[in-house]
Amino acid sequence: MNSLGELEAHIGDCHRCSLGDTRTRLVFGVGCQDADVMFIGEAPGRNEDLQGEPFVGAAGGLLDELLKSIGLHRSDVYIANILKCRPPGNRNPLPSEIETCTPFLREQTRLIDPLVIVTLGNFASKFVLKTQSGITRLRGSVQHAGRFVVLPVFHPAAALYDNTKRDMLFADFARLKELLEAGAEKRPAEPVQQNLFEW
Repeated sequence: MNSLGELEAHIGDCHRCSLGDTRTRLVFGVGCQDADVMFIGEAPGRNEDLQGEPFVGAAGGLLDELLKSIGLHRSDVYIANILKCRPPGNRNPLPSEIETCTPFLREQTRLIDPLVIVTLGNFASKFVLKTQSGITRLRGSVQHAGRFVVLPVFHPAAALYDNTKRDMLFADFARLKELLEAGAEKRPAEPVQQNLFEW
């Protein structure tokens, strides 16, 4: 694929797994197509399913607040999810659904080529980093997946009613600002390959 638009057209009205039969709208992703930072969440929720955009509910409001705290806006970053369709009842993604959907996420990441990937919560962190370690252990630690710098953080939804997680999120976003300011120094120098990840 040569562009996100071409990739979105390729995905189309996807029914490659059963989620295509239960969703309202496919949630492709949104944001700057050459962003320095890419956020990866778990899956669309109810509001996202209705509007076709990731992180538009209460968790999205907190994400906007976190971005503002480091001088960024939603239009400066790219936001996507492990799954592009809402699982019924917001249940956890199934392994087969992850296997079916994540090639599109890999291609999005290749096209955007961010300096930093921020994984939001357990599912995104475990998938990107190929680990069984949970987000409580991983959060705030600088990791790598292929040539990408990865910063795992709590999912904003987990911090809506827990001020300790909220405080940690703001601290982790301050760390994100440091990584972005450091820029290319933090990034391995290998050229971009089609298969970028150790996922």
